[in-house]
Amino acid sequence: MARNATKAANNVFYLARKEAEKLNDRLGSREGAEEETGIDRTRLARIEGGVLVPYPEEVWMMAQAYQAPQLCNHYCARLCPLGIKTITPCELRQIDRLTVTVLAAMRSAEDVQETILDVGADGHVTRDELPRLKKAMKQLEAMERASMELRLWITKYIDD
Repeated sequence: MARNATKAANNVFYLARKEAEKLNDRLGSREGAEEETGIDRTRLARIEGGVLVPYPEEVWMMAQAYQAPQLCNHYCARLCPLGIKTITPCELRQIDRLTVTVLAAMRSAEDVQETILDVGADGHVTRDELPRLKKAMKQLEAMERASMELRLWITKYIDD
């Protein structure tokens, strides 16, 4: 039985591998993970220890081998220099919490639609319309995040 790595205990890549070990006992060791992903075990140790940022291809290989699509979002939203500025960080939530999040975000859809129609109807945005537009933008961001989190859940638990 493989030991738990104390230095990597909070690392998302390590945690995903350990979670995947429940379905594939070969992933319990870095040697087994190397065979499953093609990533050298010493490089994997450095990634899991937070010393190295993995290449996108490595993240993809880990996400596939570990059945952990959240790794792709984590990389893009938190490690990729371009993604940090453009990708919404998401969590892989349980379906009950996710349902509440999605429904709460969708509740504001009608308000967003009304705001965008009102503000854009005359073809320009005035200074006094900016607060409404900013509020609508925040609501859209919440809907985007909820949608992305639902997509992660479906990818992990439903898609092949």
